[in-house]
Amino acid sequence: MQSISLEEFYDQLATGAATELSALLPPGIQQEVGHFNIFNVADLFRGREKTAAMPYDRRAYYKISLISGRNRAEYADKVIEIERHALLFATPKVPYHWLPQDAAQAGSFCIFTPEFLLPAKSGVVLDELPIFKAGGYPVFAVSEPESAEIGAIFAKMQREITSDYAYKYDLLRNYVLELVHFGQKLQPATALYPAHTAAARVTSLFIELLERQFPIETPQQRLALRTAKDYADRLAVHVNHLNKVLKENTGRTTTDLIGGRLTQEAKILLKQTSWNISEISASLGFAEVAHFSNFFKRQTSFSPAAFRR
Repeated sequence: MQSISLEEFYDQLATGAATELSALLPPGIQQEVGHFNIFNVADLFRGREKTAAMPYDRRAYYKISLISGRNRAEYADKVIEIERHALLFATPKVPYHWLPQDAAQAGSFCIFTPEFLLPAKSGVVLDELPIFKAGGYPVFAVSEPESAEIGAIFAKMQREITSDYAYKYDLLRNYVLELVHFGQKLQPATALYPAHTAAARVTSLFIELLERQFPIETPQQRLALRTAKDYADRLAVHVNHLNKVLKENTGRTTTDLIGGRLTQEAKILLKQTSWNISEISASLGFAEVAHFSNFFKRQTSFSPAAFRR
């Protein structure tokens, strides 16, 4: 399975907005290392049915959105209902799904590739920021004043990207970082300043190790780690200790966390690839298709075949 590329994103956008691809690209963008662009939600949403949804999958770029309107967002195992204004962050590592609940959609969003914010240019490592870390909380309800403040940053981006200022992309990087820091300020203090305890470190290492197993990109790929004991051995802790630590820090057992991530990946493979179910089963580490089918049905109440239809 491939992530949605920038080319596919623009093809979908041009088709949905009934506009020429060239109209979506700012002048001189090919001269920049990395990629950045900004869009108005209302312009792109105009004329679409209210149920037109963004599919549940990965993308090859980062995205920051200010959305006004009723929506539902699904990030990995999180489902968030949005009633008014929300600030959303998306990373290539985590699949997500956006479903508008009415036609009155407004706001802005920007997309950018990892190369656009390389440490040499921006001074930051994106995936080390709390807002983009696996297991973080990427959606924030914002007040009217906060929405206006965020909207002003997007408005400056919109003006700058069409300007002929020689250093406009350096300025746009600063605006992106301003949005990132705005979101990080909205996070709970515990997310921004985690306690540096042994338990917190084990939890963080486990989540990082779990996420490293994915995505599954070919039928021949196999998970290196499959069970709670596999993870405990890799982290050099007893499986009972790992389970206790994760239960205290996340409220879920090791097996629950592994199972939830396997289910998430299984859903993506069933919906987004043409692999047969035995190939998906094997790639996810199940010795028998029946074991995979039983596991998936326990997790979702659907058989793999029924879910795929």
